[in-house]
Amino acid sequence: MESIEKLLEKSFPPLLSEIPDPPKQLYYRGTLPDWEQHKFLCVVGSRKYSNYGREVCEQLIAGLSGFPIIIVSGLALGIDSIAHKAAIASGLKTIAVPGSGLDWNVLYPASHAHLAKQIIEKGGALMSEFEPKFRATPYSFPQRNRIMAGMSHAVLVIEAEQKSGTLITSRLATEYNREVLAVPGSIFSTGSSGPHMLIRLGATPVTNSRDILTALGFETLSDQLQTTRDYSDCSSTEKSLLALLSQPLSRDELIRQSKLSTSEANTTLSILEIKGLVKEVLGEIRRT
Repeated sequence: MESIEKLLEKSFPPLLSEIPDPPKQLYYRGTLPDWEQHKFLCVVGSRKYSNYGREVCEQLIAGLSGFPIIIVSGLALGIDSIAHKAAIASGLKTIAVPGSGLDWNVLYPASHAHLAKQIIEKGGALMSEFEPKFRATPYSFPQRNRIMAGMSHAVLVIEAEQKSGTLITSRLATEYNREVLAVPGSIFSTGSSGPHMLIRLGATPVTNSRDILTALGFETLSDQLQTTRDYSDCSSTEKSLLALLSQPLSRDELIRQSKLSTSEANTTLSILEIKGLVKEVLGEIRRT
């Protein structure tokens, strides 16, 4: 397994040099990416995640497959580890920034040593500002959060209570002028209180992978993916609804704009859903 190397300051991730308190040193294991050729998405969330949080994390990251995006997270229990695993499963590189040094004897959490080695084997890296044999402490986690936020173009929050370390990362992202993205959830779940608060404060709500691609500046590519789908087997009525859905619309608004009867519009939408061309998310109809 690759040895621990020290990264020279001139080779730091470029975005990291923009923050007011950049690290004085960085250690890494694995393969570092070409910083200029990728977008970096920091994915954070609760350690006490729900099935919804896990599925959302896996699905959103799977939808980024094929794009030059690297997933950054903290190797922690919960959403962090799910994000790393989802990136690997989707063929994306991932960088883990633990709250400890990178020596295998101190890596935290120890239960994720196998995941850390898998990240390296799949072309990713581990990165830390702490000395290799530094053991994690309560203060080292918020300290490493600034590196995760600082090196990334955007931070995606998936499930977090209002008082949590996850929101430290999102606050830092805001201070560093990074894009903050948040996944809405159930109003009955305490794990949704953090993302909902962030959305109220101006974070971008994320309901599909295309929202992330847009936030990272891939609008043109994602639009091309959308327009190159094969609609040849669709009826003229189906195509007219798909054309109206260049932007997500509520069902009522879509029916109004289509000038179809409610019955015909709903029947057509049902056919499009069966074909996998549209879906309804949080009260809006979207092309998939």
